[in-house]
Amino acid sequence: MNQSLRHDTTPSNFSAGTHQRLNMYALAAGAAGVSVLALAQPADAKIVYTPVHVSILGPHGFYGIDLNQDGIVDFNITNTTRFDTDQFFSNLFVQGPRGNAVVGSFVYGGFPPDARALNAGIQIGPSNHLFQGAAKMVSYYSGGGGQSAHGNWVNVTNRYLGVAFQIGGQTHYGWARFTVKVVNQRFRILAGLTGYAYETVADTPIVAGKMSGPDVEEMPAALRAPGPAQATLGMLAMGSPALSIWRRKELAEDSR
Repeated sequence: MNQSLRHDTTPSNFSAGTHQRLNMYALAAGAAGVSVLALAQPADAKIVYTPVHVSILGPHGFYGIDLNQDGIVDFNITNTTRFDTDQFFSNLFVQGPRGNAVVGSFVYGGFPPDARALNAGIQIGPSNHLFQGAAKMVSYYSGGGGQSAHGNWVNVTNRYLGVAFQIGGQTHYGWARFTVKVVNQRFRILAGLTGYAYETVADTPIVAGKMSGPDVEEMPAALRAPGPAQATLGMLAMGSPALSIWRRKELAEDSR
């Protein structure tokens, strides 16, 4: 339930000692990296944007997106590969818990819906086709029948996944920005997540890519939930040597 804040316009007269204590508190809070904006959103803030730079790689890639940083994963992104004698299948999927949905298109034959790869500027809201459960971003096959890739996210740069999720039983809309590449190498699908945002006002549409302007607040770094160990897009561009470094780092983290 949204509650408005009442501001008393009557000035208060504080003693010199009180002013000194308040000033000391403000300095201490600033030194600790705490600000009023970090503790509570301003009344006119509507969009909260969280910049991230993570890569989700197979064969067992996983990343949980927590749009409003409340400790609850709103959408899981999985990048998995299944091997079978002389062929293998790779799949990049998105799935949220019951009540959460993604903007997509219906697929016949009992297959999961295709998550749409939206361009910047597209509105995300109740007028979109929203699908609960799992939705496909990319599927890739390699084997005796050749190679093929399917889905709306094949080789795209800075496209937006439109989402709807629940906060306190109310529906909020948001987006997550991805760059996805399908390559004929060890990692068949390379998925990079570079940011996400959501609308703080329930049942209010959001524009894909909207992350600047007077009604936008960036999620403070201190409040961002840490993600699992991931390779960066820069490391991917460096090729196998950088991936080896990432693997060693991942093993070191696991051994702690």
